[in-house]
Amino acid sequence: MSGQKPVTPSPDGIAASVKAAKTQGLPPVHLWNPPFCGDLDIRIAKNGSWSYLGSPITRFELVKLFSSILKKEGEKYFLVTPVEKVGIIVEDAPFVAVDFDAVGEEEAQSLTFTTHVGDTATAGPDHPIRIVIDSTTEEPSPYVLVRANLEARIDRKSFYRLVDIATHKDGWFGVWSGGQFFPLIRSEDLPD
Repeated sequence: MSGQKPVTPSPDGIAASVKAAKTQGLPPVHLWNPPFCGDLDIRIAKNGSWSYLGSPITRFELVKLFSSILKKEGEKYFLVTPVEKVGIIVEDAPFVAVDFDAVGEEEAQSLTFTTHVGDTATAGPDHPIRIVIDSTTEEPSPYVLVRANLEARIDRKSFYRLVDIATHKDGWFGVWSGGQFFPLIRSEDLPD
């Protein structure tokens, strides 16, 4: 039907599409490659809060639903359904790891992180921990891969807990999880 104007996506429309397509678990966004429909003024702040047109999205269920259809392509983030793809802004990482459980010790240790939207990821080869050092402040920003190119910034209290259980290996101070050692800082750079 020529002459029809394209429909501008809305958060409510996206939510309805996801609910219709969702079965159990996370939707298969890696299989969805719909046409790009434009950008929405949805923003995920560094603290993990979501907003639309500058107003906070306070309904946890809606944030959780949107987080389940989040996809990263290159350096850009999108909300994706089987029929539409819209760009959003992510200030840092889309998730915040607000806690973790440690089971075992040293090489046999497993660290399972929980995000602010309830996702979990056990650090290891498929879910690495990485540290970015701010070149201005020299402050570390720790991250863990949650799923498919989507990371969670590890919150400060959890990072301090990681430091408490860290150990030295080959000149690095770091943590073990899933049979892998994740360096946090060079041993020689630790404060006295």
